Amino acid sequence: MSRIGRMPIAIPAGVTVEVAENNKVTVKGPKGTLERVLPNEMEIKVEGAEILVSRPNDLKKMKSLHGLTRTLINNMVVGVTQGFEKKLEVNGVGYRAGKSGKKLTLNLGYSHPVEMTDPEEIETVVEGQNVIIVKGIDKEKVGQFAAEIRDQRRPEPYKGKGIKYADETIRRKVGKTGKK
Repeated sequence: MSRIGRMPIAIPAGVTVEVAENNKVTVKGPKGTLERVLPNEMEIKVEGAEILVSRPNDLKKMKSLHGLTRTLINNMVVGVTQGFEKKLEVNGVGYRAGKSGKKLTLNLGYSHPVEMTDPEEIETVVEGQNVIIVKGIDKEKVGQFAAEIRDQRRPEPYKGKGIKYADETIRRKVGKTGKK
């Protein structure tokens, strides 16, 4: 049995979970509402203040879907109660980030500033000039937008310039040495 899949998901106070036909799960909480259609094979039951996910048989596909389904529901519950955030750091001389309204402006050493608009349900906050925080209730969308920001100028291994996640470590390389 999947160790993650069989763990029950606790439903905190103020959160309602509904399972409709075709395993369409709707989670409502203080921060908003999330909906997702999950694999039909999994059996999702709401019992009191817990959600239980069970699988029909022990095929390899079912085993992998079991843990995935449980984690997706858990991420929805955490999202509507606490929300998710990713922190990005902008490193490099003259590299900086600015925010005006829903537009994020990045100066990354290109001939032009890079402008990005916040997607729906996602909010970006700029602390100082070099820390960007991406916040939202959907873990997938937060991670995706953070990855798109990082892709504008990935960190390079020689000087460490670029946009990196706050918890990411960049493997540094030694540069060229002069001829003797």
